[in-house]
Amino acid sequence: MAHFAEARELMTPKRTAVAVAAGLGVAAAVGLATFGVRRLLDAYRQGPPNTKLVKVAEVSRLFIYPVKSCKGIPLTEVEITDLGLKKGPLKDRQWLIVDEKWNMITGRVEPSLVLVTVSDKNGFLCLNAPEMEELRVPLKPSKSNPVKMCRVWGCNIEGRDCGDEAAHWISIYLRNSRAFRLVCYEPSMKPRYLKEKDPPFLDSDKTVYNDTSSCMMMSEATVEDLNTRLEKKVKMENFRPVVVVKDCKPYAEDTWKGIQIGTAKLHQRMYCTRCIFTTVDPDTGIINRKEPLETLKRYRQCDPSEKHIYKSVPVFGSHYGIEKPGVIRVGDPVYMIVQQ
Repeated sequence: MAHFAEARELMTPKRTAVAVAAGLGVAAAVGLATFGVRRLLDAYRQGPPNTKLVKVAEVSRLFIYPVKSCKGIPLTEVEITDLGLKKGPLKDRQWLIVDEKWNMITGRVEPSLVLVTVSDKNGFLCLNAPEMEELRVPLKPSKSNPVKMCRVWGCNIEGRDCGDEAAHWISIYLRNSRAFRLVCYEPSMKPRYLKEKDPPFLDSDKTVYNDTSSCMMMSEATVEDLNTRLEKKVKMENFRPVVVVKDCKPYAEDTWKGIQIGTAKLHQRMYCTRCIFTTVDPDTGIINRKEPLETLKRYRQCDPSEKHIYKSVPVFGSHYGIEKPGVIRVGDPVYMIVQQ
């Protein structure tokens, strides 16, 4: 935007040097630079022309889940791309466990997956789990490995097989006679376009192996409100958001349409529907199949006018479309973009 560029230009060393050369002196030059910083901050807070930014919350936690259904990685800074969050070579939900028919396998049927921790080291994806030796597979599998068409929520999406060692490790850990495999997404592959399955999304909204969007947001207040209704409290990790915010009212994340966080812009598309995966204890990997899902069913139903979208499935948290990629950090203000 023009006013951002103008403010940045005011802070360049060239401009400061010109000021000094013109006889303004060091103090005046420093003053000019300070003025430039203030102009830039003012432009940032004002947002695009004919809009204003209203602070509504603050980012408190960030997560990525590189392998779908495995444990999330807490972060202090992430890059938001068109396909979701990433940190270095690790990208959110761009590795997937599949069965022998190349159908996705998640914590709904294999809840102990939530205990598998994920990291990267020296070009390898590293998986660790209780009573298992560390698995290391190349972050970029050999091109000689086959590319398979996988099924994610009834949609076809490609994945490159990560090899027999990974397949053996996963099958042993899950103690299952089925032949599981690990696949990964590559940039040359076609993503999933969300509007094909969920009409509230736009044609430009896309993802990889996520259930729905690449950016699901939830507030701390929302989980705290739920916990007032439960005998046994649950954690944020039960719901697997990528962006967690604080300093707002419960369910406020459902009401923000356009928002700006850091250098990224997001737009609320639809609520997040909830299933039996919420009943998996993230610390033990044990599924109880009842709470908090039963409580959510009682008080978190959609408006009757939206039954054609959500049916009778409870909603908790919100999916956001990525309108402008950028970088966000813990501590960043969440600004609602308000038309003037």
